[in-house]
Amino acid sequence: MNPAKLIEKAKHSSFYRWVLNKALNRMIPFNAPHSFEVTAITDNSITTRLPYKTKNLNHVRGLHACALATLSEFTTGFLLISRLGMGSHRIILQKLQMDYHYQGKMDATAHFSMEEEWLMREIVEPLKTQDSVLVPCEVKIHDKQGNHLTTAIVYWQLKDWKKVKTKT
Repeated sequence: MNPAKLIEKAKHSSFYRWVLNKALNRMIPFNAPHSFEVTAITDNSITTRLPYKTKNLNHVRGLHACALATLSEFTTGFLLISRLGMGSHRIILQKLQMDYHYQGKMDATAHFSMEEEWLMREIVEPLKTQDSVLVPCEVKIHDKQGNHLTTAIVYWQLKDWKKVKTKT
């Protein structure tokens, strides 16, 4: 199934969200051990879950800092690329700033949203005259009880694939 069609169906169907999550684990094998789950997705927002399980824990049985950071990267990047199109834009993590507020001792949820106006103003319009843009995306992670675990600012460099130059 076409990824864009799968994402569209996942917005309204728990079955297709399940299919999407299975596909994401195959497409991004680095993230598979974390068992990230897209729990909700709309045109302008995404909610993802990091389960409290052994592979996501640190030495004191809290959610590992790197698992939380990776969830922040995944959440923002997935929504951006799903809106802009995987085939038309290259997206590269440029910088990741993490603030840790509270130790995670249960499942955690990340939420990221962006308005259509922001997408047009910060990415689409500038890419008409610039080779690339750098956009900061703020994402917050909370546990099941509502404790604020982290605030991340994920800086993504975006570029039209037509303007990407690679050395061979």
